Amino acid sequence: MTITVVVAEDQSAVRAGLVLILRSAAGIEVVGEAADGEEAVRLARELRPDLVLMDVQMPKLDGVSATREVVAEGLADVLVLTTFDLDEYVFGALRAGAAGFLLKNAEAAELIGAVRTVARGEGLIAPSVTRRLIAEFAAPRPARASVPPETTAAVASLTRREREVLSALGEGLSNAEIAERLEMAESTAKTHVSRLLGKLELRSRLQAAVLAQELGI
Repeated sequence: MTITVVVAEDQSAVRAGLVLILRSAAGIEVVGEAADGEEAVRLARELRPDLVLMDVQMPKLDGVSATREVVAEGLADVLVLTTFDLDEYVFGALRAGAAGFLLKNAEAAELIGAVRTVARGEGLIAPSVTRRLIAEFAAPRPARASVPPETTAAVASLTRREREVLSALGEGLSNAEIAERLEMAESTAKTHVSRLLGKLELRSRLQAAVLAQELGI
């Protein structure tokens, strides 16, 4: 099954490199290229790709705002490109519902693997990136809003199994790893994750992972 991708990056040389790498991979098709956030959203609406590879800093509409629109309209999953030196952008993209994060200096194999992982619905990509992000934004900060009461209440209503799944997400585990730990089929783990996200009204596994860390689950 072919994974269709829109690449959104304002630097033409970087964008060309990303496109070249993705087009070299079997089963991945770049169907559109965007030089700014507005164009990224327009192409997502027009082409309905499986995934948008989204740079954070772009003209006209930044990557966080573009991610928010793409996710809110259910147009595609979003894999965000970041340098990790702009915390507010990364955290904003997380809240906007980004399915994964990738360092801009990632090797070609990492980029291809991340695209395939997010397209499978796993969301949490390379453990080193994921756990670094979770650790960064799960740490208490005075400026960060606390977990909303309605979310806390929703977590309190989870079954024991659902809390186990949430805890596993907090560790950055994939569906296969959750299935192995909890001794269930991978398809069952995937179903539990989907129901959990719906119950907690979260847009991505990554949001669930950070929530688990924030609540110490």
